[in-house]
Amino acid sequence: MSSKSKIIIALNELGRFLSQFSKESVSKDDSVLHNELFFNGFLHQLKISEEYNGWFSKDNLLFAVENWSALLNTDSLYKWTSNYNFENSPKKNVAIVMAGNIPLVGFHDFLCALICNHNITVKQSSNDKHLLPFLMHYLIKLVPELKNTVAFLEGNLQGFDAVIATGSDNTARYFEYYFKDKPSIIRKNRNSLAILTGNESKEDLLQLSNDIFQYYGLGCRSVSKLFVPKNYNFEAFFKAIYHWHPIIEGAKYANNYDYNKAVYLMSEFEILENGFLMIKEDSSYASPIASLFYEHYNSLDDLFKKLEIDSDKIQCIVSKQLSDQHLLFGSTQTPKLDDYADGIDTVDFLLKI
Repeated sequence: MSSKSKIIIALNELGRFLSQFSKESVSKDDSVLHNELFFNGFLHQLKISEEYNGWFSKDNLLFAVENWSALLNTDSLYKWTSNYNFENSPKKNVAIVMAGNIPLVGFHDFLCALICNHNITVKQSSNDKHLLPFLMHYLIKLVPELKNTVAFLEGNLQGFDAVIATGSDNTARYFEYYFKDKPSIIRKNRNSLAILTGNESKEDLLQLSNDIFQYYGLGCRSVSKLFVPKNYNFEAFFKAIYHWHPIIEGAKYANNYDYNKAVYLMSEFEILENGFLMIKEDSSYASPIASLFYEHYNSLDDLFKKLEIDSDKIQCIVSKQLSDQHLLFGSTQTPKLDDYADGIDTVDFLLKI
């Protein structure tokens, strides 16, 4: 059996393990391999993650786990990897510097390096350091030879052949200097947006609310900006998103809401708000937490030209099928295995280093 097939079989079992933990229920399945060793332990890691990071609510943690459990199955994994030639690809040492804005945000990079059979050194964010090492222990139980192929490091990275690093625009400048002599993927700030025409249904807008509020809006795939036609009426939008009003019960979110509202009011900015979200007209793509920026467009053709120019600032665009390149409302937070961040094919990069 090839190393790729062995990894895929193990990942399929990991997917079965993770399927026990969902927003709907947490239920033990005795048919899952090694459950007696890992089920309660993972529950504990979820609890620690929630206590350690105030943004990692139970719902957000389970949402992330549930999405990965849906992707880690043999059919999806074989279909994804069938697009690449893994034969004769040399084993290299790959360093991955992970962000920590949402739970398991670096798992896709880790998965790509794992499937390419590289040695991996992971430098995690302090905000998200509990889940991935535990899941790696589960994989090692399934495939013992993985034990010496993955290391989690807190100090400086050394002895690597290539690096994947994710951070802000500021940290990216440091990454680009520090890793200038190595093959690299350096990810900067990107934001996601929605284009509305006024013809959206209530269901469309309800699904859009999930793109906005899931993970408190902290992900690069979280919609932080709306483009709307002139004289757009936000009444239907506010009605459709209201089911998310419990989000204001989160202390960190509420603190950001209060702070940003005070700033807007003192600055005499015009805002629309409903008690848990503020909407402000602004040309920026990145809106503060508990805020959503919007901008008017004169024509869709002009808007598409603008977005093409600004493509390096944009992660996802959602709309009512205005383009084949746009995502459906409600789908930004459930990417597929071949939905690569910044449009850079990570597996192709890792096979060519």
